[in-house]
Amino acid sequence: MVSAALAPAALPPGMALSVERVSHGFVLQDELLPVLQDIALDIEPGEFVALLGPSGCGKSTLLRLIAGLEPPRGGRILADGLPITGPDPSRVVVFQDPTLYPWRTVWDNVALGLEARGILKSQRHRVDQALELVGLARFASALPHQLSGGMAQRAALARALVNDPRLLILDEPLGKLDSLTRLTMQGELVSLWQRAGFTALMVTHDIEEALFLATRVIVFSDRPARIVEELRVDRPYPRHRDDPELVRLRQRILERLGLGGSW
Repeated sequence: MVSAALAPAALPPGMALSVERVSHGFVLQDELLPVLQDIALDIEPGEFVALLGPSGCGKSTLLRLIAGLEPPRGGRILADGLPITGPDPSRVVVFQDPTLYPWRTVWDNVALGLEARGILKSQRHRVDQALELVGLARFASALPHQLSGGMAQRAALARALVNDPRLLILDEPLGKLDSLTRLTMQGELVSLWQRAGFTALMVTHDIEEALFLATRVIVFSDRPARIVEELRVDRPYPRHRDDPELVRLRQRILERLGLGGSW
């Protein structure tokens, strides 16, 4: 389970996010392929929002725009009321693949962000705190090949959390884990979010995962993605997968995705 949290005084509050009529696409063979169409979404500080939709509809593209990795072709995205114009340490992405450097220890992998910002010498304690937070303090000197899949993903989370992000952007972070490890990591991710207070935005293809983790679920159409449903998951934590309300919401999502008659 997750170890003791970082001291509350060291944690910034969650970030407010506004996606204002964003449209986006890519040029392929001299033609524009629309990917996102008129997306409008407001996320309150400290929310945990899950994005669901057909594979390839544009969910991960929206995450890239929010991370500041590229600008939208139309509309704008605001973080705490200010336009996003590029990447920032306050907005950190965790991908499906942990992408740990195999020649660096777990500690050194987690320290990468502070090292790149030139503040590692004075902030070394934050690496230790992040490893403690995700339960990897005893594996600080291990190399990535010595970790299980779940441990590697915890290391990736620690690498993100060491920057004290106000927005944690999760692009199917548990997608490659086996089912038992994935269930464990879902509970640990909720604990991290509750302890740290950041805003979380996650793409997942797992409806039950979205309902287990998120305070709100956004359902997208096929490409070009439009928002077709917003569902508030007003259930206490820890949640139980057989909760009748979660079962009802699951069926509602399946219907919106055109799969209601299959279950």
